[in-house]
Amino acid sequence: MDWTLGPADTWHATQHFLESVASVLPAQPKALLVISGHWEESAFTTSTASAPQLIYDYSGFPAHTYQLTWPALGDPALGVRVAELLRNAGLPSATDPTRGYDHGVFVALKVVFPQAEIPVVTLSLDHSLDPAMHIAAGRALAPLRDEGVLIIGSGMSFHNLRGYSRPETPDRARAFDAWLTSAVESPAAEREALLSKWREAPFAAYAHPREEHLIPLMVAAGAGGEAPGKRIFSGEPMGARISAYRFDG
Repeated sequence: MDWTLGPADTWHATQHFLESVASVLPAQPKALLVISGHWEESAFTTSTASAPQLIYDYSGFPAHTYQLTWPALGDPALGVRVAELLRNAGLPSATDPTRGYDHGVFVALKVVFPQAEIPVVTLSLDHSLDPAMHIAAGRALAPLRDEGVLIIGSGMSFHNLRGYSRPETPDRARAFDAWLTSAVESPAAEREALLSKWREAPFAAYAHPREEHLIPLMVAAGAGGEAPGKRIFSGEPMGARISAYRFDG
């Protein structure tokens, strides 16, 4: 949509990054597993819908944003496998045969994979939002990577809606981002220890008054293997530093 809360190009760098993601993958994924910061349940829950519908879980936007389409199919068998992997790791898990794609899924992926040609399974957060628990979930799901499944944590590295455009935000967001990037780019054991205690980071509570947008990163990091992660994008829309990370370990 046209951006009116500041310069028209405010989100262009983020858009261009998302448009580049598919081209730098080693191969086209067989399926996508997306952990969305917009879905919380009492247990890790996977969608087993075969043709998920879009969930327009936002308000106050232009009318055409409630008519967007992105007809990617689901993968019920993969959804069941995800739940089994989590259950076998001793983590609470469930399936939902009706869950659609919330905007944490379809808004980003409509830009990354506009043809909607790859099946998608979505995974909720556990309502505890416990970082160590979500890192453990990622470790349990890591075998999917060898099966051609791309694991995506969809959230935001800074998510304080009241902080945007405030004079103190740039310095605080940069400080948190620097800590987060250092943690992600550490070897796996150190990375997991740091991310488990992310609340001790500089301005953590300012960057995330509530942590649901950061927790998807924990799942991705848990699945990320032994090698350090890597920052692959950084920008500063609306005066707040945000980053994206990739795990190839």
